[in-house]
Amino acid sequence: MTSTSRPTDPSTARRALRREIPSSAAVLADEQDFTAMRRYPTFPFDDHRSYLQQVETLLRSLAAQGVLTTLSLFDPAAYEKYCADLALDPDRPDSRSRYTAEVARTGATLTYQGEPLAELLPLLVEEADLQATWDHASGVLARAGSCEACGEDLAHAAFARATQALQELLAALGDGTHHLVCSVAAGEPSLLAVLHATSHDGARPQLAESPTLVFCTVLAAGFALRSPGGLVSRTTAPAAPDTTGYRTRETVRGWTLGDSWPRPLGAAEVFTAYCTDADTGEPIPPEHGVDYAPGLPLTPPPDPHEH
Repeated sequence: MTSTSRPTDPSTARRALRREIPSSAAVLADEQDFTAMRRYPTFPFDDHRSYLQQVETLLRSLAAQGVLTTLSLFDPAAYEKYCADLALDPDRPDSRSRYTAEVARTGATLTYQGEPLAELLPLLVEEADLQATWDHASGVLARAGSCEACGEDLAHAAFARATQALQELLAALGDGTHHLVCSVAAGEPSLLAVLHATSHDGARPQLAESPTLVFCTVLAAGFALRSPGGLVSRTTAPAAPDTTGYRTRETVRGWTLGDSWPRPLGAAEVFTAYCTDADTGEPIPPEHGVDYAPGLPLTPPPDPHEH
């Protein structure tokens, strides 16, 4: 008969307990944010590169001890507001610590698993962008209210239509790797969502859960408010070699969202949209190996709010 041994030395017990207490860290991902924090005399770093190296050393040290660390982004502007709201002195380490704990609870996070920080930070920024877009789109949807005629929740109905529109769009595009972009004019900043989908041999498209939720929420916001917006697909699919030597072709298609359902653009409209500089209005040469094709028609469901 054997018994489970327990540490009797206090320092050994503390180390064992430390492994069971999770940690959190908030990192200044870019030079601009780092520079903003340097105005606080108690912020102990002078060089962003050295700062990131020390953060990574700390994360690796915690991981070596078996400590689970949640990583988030440190936003100096949000930190300043947080301190103002709670009457905290922003030039104190304990204020930075409290903010770090708050963003670990409410913000976008990733679990550190030993990756180089240079690989993890772009993923963390992407996760934060996703959450910010979802928060903005959800707020827009919440203001949609109810149908005056039937009392139905317009946000719920719009999200159902958006989900169906995405399903029909992917079915119409068929096999290939699809890069979808949805933009909606809904205040400042405008809503923008990106989704990647891959389908082969007629199989159900492979979609990541979080980007799909954000994409449908942005599309639903455009439907609910009948806001101006657009939807673009860029599909890469194998093709036989042609005179240009390309073995794959990319096809770009487009739709507008003004009438609460994607309305296909003509090939000339898609070409003009892609081959015009948005800032100057000057023409841009078309890309090699890209076909500018009309948007595909998508059958809308009945709209009970059409009066």
